[in-house]
Amino acid sequence: MEKTLILLKPDTVQRGYIGKIISRFEDKGLKIIGLKMMQLTEALLSEHYSHLKEKPFFPDIVSFMSSTPIVAMCVEGVDCVNQIRKMVGITDSNKAEIGTIRGDFGNSVSYNLIHASDSPETAEVEVKRFFKSEEIFDHNRLLDKYIRS
Repeated sequence: MEKTLILLKPDTVQRGYIGKIISRFEDKGLKIIGLKMMQLTEALLSEHYSHLKEKPFFPDIVSFMSSTPIVAMCVEGVDCVNQIRKMVGITDSNKAEIGTIRGDFGNSVSYNLIHASDSPETAEVEVKRFFKSEEIFDHNRLLDKYIRS
């Protein structure tokens, strides 16, 4: 079973969309196996966004992502990385399709509500970055037999 990381960014928290967004993943049949609210540090953000460190907008990312707590989630499901990427929509919320999270709730490229791992390999690294092993819970749901293939 594939696992991935989702971060609900400060704009999600500030706009009161945590529940609405989480419910979309649950409605899809994906299983939340880790969930926590946390305040991101500059060190963690520098590691997570290391590929953007040399960009002129990097300080703005750090400032924004550390401005309020975020919600980190580890989600499990069949092909969940691809499923979630489709559900999230493209980075620029103004161009994201209606029906995606960014298309329905977003209004900017900078404040785009959510981060989702872009590959299973990235997900493995990112989950370990944000969650200790004891914060991930392997549990069975009665409905799993109806949604897993």
